[in-house]
Amino acid sequence: MFPQMMQSGLYDFFFVLIFFIISIALSLVMVTFNALIGPHFMGEKKTDTYESGMAPIKTAWMQFGASYYLFALIFLAFDVDVLYLFPVLLIYQKGAGFSELTALLLFLFLISLALVYAWRKGVFIWR
Repeated sequence: MFPQMMQSGLYDFFFVLIFFIISIALSLVMVTFNALIGPHFMGEKKTDTYESGMAPIKTAWMQFGASYYLFALIFLAFDVDVLYLFPVLLIYQKGAGFSELTALLLFLFLISLALVYAWRKGVFIWR
């Protein structure tokens, strides 16, 4: 079985399959173990809001403006987009060509376009 897998190039994916099966089994064991030995009662403090050991001032059901969520989503999107720029740095150290530069400039242009769109919609104005 293993010589056939090595010839077909599936040998590397065999370890991925093993890790996948182990991770699924381990998560199922942990959830089952917690359900079996964990406490099954609700105390009077269980439903209270926790604020660093102090008594809560207000209810936990405060509403935030939509601009807060949009700002957080834009931050998350740009944070992930910056991670895509690290492999580009590695490519340019190896001597990339003009097509890679064009793809990078297009990527940066699209990110900038999304930022300008959010700015024009007033996402960054706090009220």
